[in-house]
Amino acid sequence: MMNRFLYPIVYSVFYCISLLPWCVIYALADVAWVLVYLVVGYRRKVVRKNLSLSFPEKTEEERRQIERRFYRWLCDYFLETVKLLSMSREDMLRHIEFRGAEEMEKCFDEGQACAAILGHYCNWEYLSATALAWKRHTEAVAGLIYHPLYNKFFDRLFIDMRSQMGGTCIPKKDILRYLLTYKREGRMSLFGYIADQSPKWENIHLWLNFMNQDTPVFTGGERIMRKMNNAVFYVDMQRPRRGKYICTFQLITRDPNALEEFGITKRFFELLEQTIRRQPEFYLWTHNRWKRTHEEFDHLFKVENGRIVLRSANNTPSQP
Repeated sequence: MMNRFLYPIVYSVFYCISLLPWCVIYALADVAWVLVYLVVGYRRKVVRKNLSLSFPEKTEEERRQIERRFYRWLCDYFLETVKLLSMSREDMLRHIEFRGAEEMEKCFDEGQACAAILGHYCNWEYLSATALAWKRHTEAVAGLIYHPLYNKFFDRLFIDMRSQMGGTCIPKKDILRYLLTYKREGRMSLFGYIADQSPKWENIHLWLNFMNQDTPVFTGGERIMRKMNNAVFYVDMQRPRRGKYICTFQLITRDPNALEEFGITKRFFELLEQTIRRQPEFYLWTHNRWKRTHEEFDHLFKVENGRIVLRSANNTPSQP
């Protein structure tokens, strides 16, 4: 009940912030950097641990430099995302450049829907504007598959932000139903799968060496892409300067079922690591994505008929 009345107030505050000119937005981000990084030290232990394990070849000072730049970008990311609430579509296209959109439209021409696979790199929220890059298929659905936030208040706020540029937000548990509906209706679509989160124990079907670490990865997105016979694109993002992003859609395959099992997932993580190593400060290092170990998984779980089950009823994972 409180959220029902409080939300319009907070939304109005964020909307007013979004109306500020870009120079003020980035000045606020600079202030936020001092508070978040120097004063509060938000998740700094997690960031340092992740950077240390991912870049053992770098010196301590080199990792600290990445750390400082990362927190500057993180504060920029939040204020840039707030800006979505009032940005015009013309202004959006001044801040993000899309490359490779014509390849998706070729797929649409032949009646094939598309899937884009990406990580938490650069400002992924700006991908909600992808449809602005299409010249001939402006009616196609462009959306993001997302995991609803536990905080319903901020979940609603981010949905509102992501919807401003015509993007469609679908919870991951509902995506297959939506895709099947679009297919029956003959509607073309592109949905983005953010695929670098840490899966729950029971959803771990594949481990990969990613950023110098044994990493459990999601494979559910690949299963959906195969079922829907999507053309699959990797989203490579760059930030050549503050306030400017370049998003390049790189085709992985137009025939997902022709690849080996987990071939799409493996290729995605190879490409994502290349992107991260190019400019590591733009990756979301605050996420504790390496909290689950292969050793603990093997100790606690086994695979039966393709399902992950506990080895014993008395076994309980030490991490959520």
